[in-house]
Amino acid sequence: QVQLVESGGGLVQAGGSLRLSCAASGIIFSICAMGWFRQAPGKQRELVAHITSSSTTTYADSVKARFTISRDNAKNTVYLEMNSLKAEDKAVYYCNAFCTHVYWGQGTQVTVSS
Repeated sequence: QVQLVESGGGLVQAGGSLRLSCAASGIIFSICAMGWFRQAPGKQRELVAHITSSSTTTYADSVKARFTISRDNAKNTVYLEMNSLKAEDKAVYYCNAFCTHVYWGQGTQVTVSS
């Protein structure tokens, strides 16, 4: 059974930082590309950051230079370090695994107060 469990969301003031974690089980983590998506109320889910199995990263323009995605294959965990948070970063953040199939976590809420 595949599980992606996100943690680290919460309430932070604008300009602050949060670190999201996604612990994976039931997949061969090291061969999967991993991604973080987010969905704000009334908006479509969008890709925030992506990391390949070889740790090549890509970012949405809106988070470049503020967010960093990384992975620890020994811990089967992908991270999203979020700095200089803005009100518009408020959303539910979802972890995603691109393996032979696509898997989603349950999401974690990030709220940024201005």
